[in-house]
Amino acid sequence: MGLTQTDLGRRVNLTFQQIQKYERGTNRISASRLVDFSRSLDVPITYFFEDVQDLPQSPMSPELAAAESAGESTGMKRRETLELARAYYSIEDPLIRKRLVGLIRAVGQRAGIDIEV
Repeated sequence: MGLTQTDLGRRVNLTFQQIQKYERGTNRISASRLVDFSRSLDVPITYFFEDVQDLPQSPMSPELAAAESAGESTGMKRRETLELARAYYSIEDPLIRKRLVGLIRAVGQRAGIDIEV
């Protein structure tokens, strides 16, 4: 079950109607409100800007910069990675999680990719 507009509103002290206006683009969202949403949803502020082109890049760790310059992509900054991790950890049964990891490895091996976890 997902988070409703009412639930999000309660988390950040706003009405359902105000959340709806933000979502529809009727009202603009201030930077401080984005910070509130970021904290409430436990996502980095950049989550809200992933699909926006030409944003200034924030400084990254030397390790990540080296990996990216070498053509390696950790994928850890991507929205889908965050969504996948959240979905995975929402599965309470450790056996199901273990089997899911096994399934991902098997699919990767079938595609010729060695997936280490």
